Amino acid sequence: MSTLISFSIFPLDKGESVSMYVTRALKIVRDSGLAYKLNPMGTTIEGEWDEVMDVVSRCFEEIKKDCDRVYMTVNADYRKGKSGRIESKVKSVESKLTASQKVINRVIAKRVSL
Repeated sequence: MSTLISFSIFPLDKGESVSMYVTRALKIVRDSGLAYKLNPMGTTIEGEWDEVMDVVSRCFEEIKKDCDRVYMTVNADYRKGKSGRIESKVKSVESKLTASQKVINRVIAKRVSL
């Protein structure tokens, strides 16, 4: 089984730069031992439902220690019988994109040769 949780968390009452707070949350994610990917708008974690939700909850508890207002978004994707989706979902889309680009290139090449 696999649950992918994509979440973003940061304080709203600490000014424009909140990277030090995001770093505190990311340390919890990293130390959890679960597979994760950091991106510019959040973090995706893969594991069992209870595991990933525990990590999100611990991140929230860490940030709220010294923040009066915390903003968080959470998206979840559960799939029975599959794991490793944090990598495989991206690879699947990238392979389709590559195949699509090859078709476009062939069409362009045909038109140019006419």
